[in-house]
Amino acid sequence: MTQDDATANLTLEQKIRLLSGASVFRAAAEPAIGLQALVFSDGPVGVRGERWDERDTALTLPSATAMAATWDEHLVTQLGNLLAFEARRKGVHVLLAPTLNLHRSPASGRHFECFAEDPRLTAFIGAAYIRGVQSGGVAATAKHYVANDSETERLTLDAWVDERTLREVYLAPFEAAVQAGVWVVMSAYNSVNGTTMSASPLLAEPLKGEWGFDGLVVSDWGAVRSTVASARAGQDLAMPGPNPFWDQPLVDAVRSGEVAESVIDEKVQRLLRLATRVGALGQSPPSQAVSRPAQARALLRQAVAVSTVLVQNEENFLPLNASALKTVAVIGPNAATARIQGGGSAGVFPESVVTPLEGIRRALAGLAEVGHAAGAQLTVRPTPLDPGCCTDPVSGEPGVRVRYLDSDGAQLHTERRLSGRILEPADAPLPPDTEFVEVDSVLRPACGGQWLIGIVGIGDVVVHADGKPVLEENIAQESDDPTYVHVAPSFRQVPVTLTEGVPVHLTARRRIAPGTGLAVALTADPPRLSEDDELAAAVRLARASDIAIVVVGTTDEIESEGFDRSTLDLPGRQDELVTAVAAANPNTVVIVNSGGPVLLPWRDRVRSVLLSWFPGQEAGDGLADVLFGAAEPGGRLPTTWPISARDVPVLDTKPIGGALDYTEGLHLGYRAWLSSQAEPMYWFGYGQGYTEWEYQHISMPEQVSPDAPFTVEVQVSNTGQRRGREVVQVYLSRDDSTIDRPARWLAGHAVIEAEPAQTVAATVTIPARALQHWSTAQARWCVEPGTFRVHAGSSVAALPLAADITVATPDSGREALVPPH
Repeated sequence: MTQDDATANLTLEQKIRLLSGASVFRAAAEPAIGLQALVFSDGPVGVRGERWDERDTALTLPSATAMAATWDEHLVTQLGNLLAFEARRKGVHVLLAPTLNLHRSPASGRHFECFAEDPRLTAFIGAAYIRGVQSGGVAATAKHYVANDSETERLTLDAWVDERTLREVYLAPFEAAVQAGVWVVMSAYNSVNGTTMSASPLLAEPLKGEWGFDGLVVSDWGAVRSTVASARAGQDLAMPGPNPFWDQPLVDAVRSGEVAESVIDEKVQRLLRLATRVGALGQSPPSQAVSRPAQARALLRQAVAVSTVLVQNEENFLPLNASALKTVAVIGPNAATARIQGGGSAGVFPESVVTPLEGIRRALAGLAEVGHAAGAQLTVRPTPLDPGCCTDPVSGEPGVRVRYLDSDGAQLHTERRLSGRILEPADAPLPPDTEFVEVDSVLRPACGGQWLIGIVGIGDVVVHADGKPVLEENIAQESDDPTYVHVAPSFRQVPVTLTEGVPVHLTARRRIAPGTGLAVALTADPPRLSEDDELAAAVRLARASDIAIVVVGTTDEIESEGFDRSTLDLPGRQDELVTAVAAANPNTVVIVNSGGPVLLPWRDRVRSVLLSWFPGQEAGDGLADVLFGAAEPGGRLPTTWPISARDVPVLDTKPIGGALDYTEGLHLGYRAWLSSQAEPMYWFGYGQGYTEWEYQHISMPEQVSPDAPFTVEVQVSNTGQRRGREVVQVYLSRDDSTIDRPARWLAGHAVIEAEPAQTVAATVTIPARALQHWSTAQARWCVEPGTFRVHAGSSVAALPLAADITVATPDSGREALVPPH
């Protein structure tokens, strides 16, 4: 049955039912035409699946910023294919990733989920990710279309972006995604230039028209908030569902003639085309069988090393000689409890995590004694119970007992879970008369003293310890943001004195009110050292050790979906910790565990600094490989890091009167820094390895066509003592331009490897678009006639080679029009 025939066999009501989700992560099935329910899952670092269930684990990849830091198409494609296997294993047809929004401001809370500040690097890495996922017969989703680059008022903000900036900067990664064959595009919550994206004309042009996108436009979850306007636009599927605007109201709008039924038919056909591609229509198999790589964990470990950026290495202090070490201090709150992913909807449940402390101890086993001290306290949010410290009071097995109750307290559903943090039931849909959710467990305290026992959740809550109420309150709802409501709502804690080894029966209950979600957590935090004592212990350990490795970073309270960052400082007393440790031990290495830029005021006081991003589940082993020289730190910065927040050209993400004006135009990230009076800490593209490189020669054609790519060849020699990896970067500039341009802009790059004393020719293909600009007067791409300067080097600020290239035009006195696609 063709898609046209299938559409013709459906009634209007059946068609519209297909265009509104059947549940949170599932679209409607239609047995009459052999259509299965399409299943969606969040990404981008793993495939969680339909349910928030800690028992359903997933391979956990490095963050998007880490992927972009590799600058490596082949590696990212492999990671994408690994995600395809995970999706197929979990019955997922559509992965809601990658995020193609840009690092407009380092304050963005969701920085870790976006690739880069540069549109071309974002486009390159995004396209590789898409190809990898879709090669396994799973749809990738280019999101969030478009200008969803910050989290403050993200559901309602109106981004004002001029047409040329939209085309050249913010739309460019989405255009590349369409060229890569992406099957799904997600419309964003926000508005652009006065129109919400689910009803935006940008869904028609350029997306479906000029670019020829033939896939499905799905809304961000809850972003469709109109009937006629969104239906007439290029929006195809409203999620989750059933959506109240696209249910009976849309049927009525078609019946009344406000929306043509042909518009509905096109949306249905796009849905069926997607279903065919992912094997959900009839008995169609996926486009390509996919099998889990035998060395999945090895690939993830490799990705940690390749994405890690070495930004400081005084006197080649790294790599460390493991055989020469006797005592090593591993310090920092993120050393023993690794932060491997960002907060919000992107979160998954890894089966196992290798912390930096574990990785270092494994690498030094039999060689050196490794001590640990946290040194600082970071976490504000309480710690949910885990199976290592508690048991289900019913079965006696590790974990907790969750019960869903009616208004009389009668049990409607129960299940054992492995974590005290419960976001939704796993085993059954809840009956409509569910009134309470309760988490019940027996905690066996590992130490005595004053514990903090708590509950996470909105509304009426109560906590009991051994049957006695210790906390009872109504927790007010602070936001309607889905991430706050369903993932990380407010919490309360109360001190309770416990005795070491003496079990205590804890119960947390909350009332489920409409609009407050299902999330609840029973939490318990043991007594801690004072902050001063914690710091002093770390300093003593550092002073007694040969070297100190300090792992600092952010938390879910700092970097997460749902809010932007109020500061670029490391949280807590971590800056003080690094300074004190470095004073106690001059051989100090710092690993920065954050998704985006943070300030490093102590950087000149330590020997080496590594940026690890959020490294994924194999964090510790991958970082140990870098520290001890089994692998080179291969990463290069995908975004510029500032010395001070006051120097950042574009920092504020707060809308004024609901509007966020992109006044910087084309000049974001390094482009803005190049025209700034201030100097950043580390430039876009920067990163050191364990060898040295000499850029020797650049060659290219003297003249090129305005609508054809050209090739730049850069000769580079490895002048160091070991094999190395280099990212050769090519930028363009135009000093005599009659139009506004960045001082330099990335045009292409190539990854090379070479042995000591070896010279390699890096071939960099420059797409025609790199020379073009969007003419608002002509409403098309054009090339300014004349000469462009081509630069090659290791970062936007280190470009030792340059040559000129001339664009050939029919009439050198006029702007060259680029033929349409």
